[in-house]
Amino acid sequence: MKIVVFAHSWVSDWNHGNAHFLRGLVRALQAREHRVVCCERWRNWSTDNLFADHGALPIVDFARTFSDLRIHGYGTRETLREEVESLVRSADLVLVHEFNEPELVNTVAEVRAEQGDFVALFHDTHHRAVSEPEALARFNLTGYDGVLAYGDVLAEVYRHTHGLPRVWTFHEAADTSLFRPMDREKTEDAVWVGNWGDEERTREIHEYLIDSARQLPELRFAVYGVRYPEEGKGEMEAAGIDFRGWIANHRVPEAFARARMTLHIPRGPYLDALPGIPTIRPFEAMACGIPLVSTPWEDREGLFRKGEDYLLVRSPAEMRDTLLRLARDEDARLRLAESGLETIRARHSCAHRAEQLEEIYDVIAAVV
Repeated sequence: MKIVVFAHSWVSDWNHGNAHFLRGLVRALQAREHRVVCCERWRNWSTDNLFADHGALPIVDFARTFSDLRIHGYGTRETLREEVESLVRSADLVLVHEFNEPELVNTVAEVRAEQGDFVALFHDTHHRAVSEPEALARFNLTGYDGVLAYGDVLAEVYRHTHGLPRVWTFHEAADTSLFRPMDREKTEDAVWVGNWGDEERTREIHEYLIDSARQLPELRFAVYGVRYPEEGKGEMEAAGIDFRGWIANHRVPEAFARARMTLHIPRGPYLDALPGIPTIRPFEAMACGIPLVSTPWEDREGLFRKGEDYLLVRSPAEMRDTLLRLARDEDARLRLAESGLETIRARHSCAHRAEQLEEIYDVIAAVV
């Protein structure tokens, strides 16, 4: 098939975690002999911020690492209709990610309605459907053949709140072409890769991460991420945490390999409005074979085996006890790592999602 995927950015993952899974999904689809075109607006928020902070070098690094991705840019609103028509020409499937401008989402819907010669799917991997419903209301989703939602609870929102009949649960997964175990010297005890989170997990960062580092001076902590306020960075420094700023996602496996364990700190919407959605980091961490310790989170869909693939703590005190125990118990770390890796390889790689996407396409194509 020819598959066209519109995303906010492929080049930049600066505060843009959606790029992680999408890049891996495209690689998995290409491995299954599909021709995939990756589309993004020439000037976009994530790439602009990446360039402002780090210059052109990360963009060059991306181009070398992902030289197999065929990326096409599109431009201004004045030429959007013509550019979309050109990009989707002869496509079998067009996938439009939620983190795109309404003009793009709606233009694809219009072209789909007029041409009718491709299947169009809307792909959502965010909490905006419940946290900012007014933003979603700007999208013409009735022009799409279906919705891919990255959790059962989000799929239900699309079915019942928005009245869309064709909705599939389509979880994120690990790009195992990048995320895999590596043998590296351990230089940290615990590493966390995560952004500040727009105040969606500020209390949890303080109580489970910063306070743990402060009360466990014998352990070495490192943090990667962006959009941290100066006050937050100062508190990390005072707690003995090595704050390292932005890291390109394809460099994260190296960071995981140098640490004995990692943390998962879910954002607030995935605890309250959309419980049961893990987001991308647990998939990536387990694929790297690093022990994972998570703050409170409910795995409603049974994606992982609690207590075997990862450890769940219910309080900051339990977090500190667990980190200290794991730091001292290499056998326990090895059991966790092996179990999580086994689950990813059995159920949660991008290859699994590529196969599922083919199945969804076949179902739709049979009736449209």
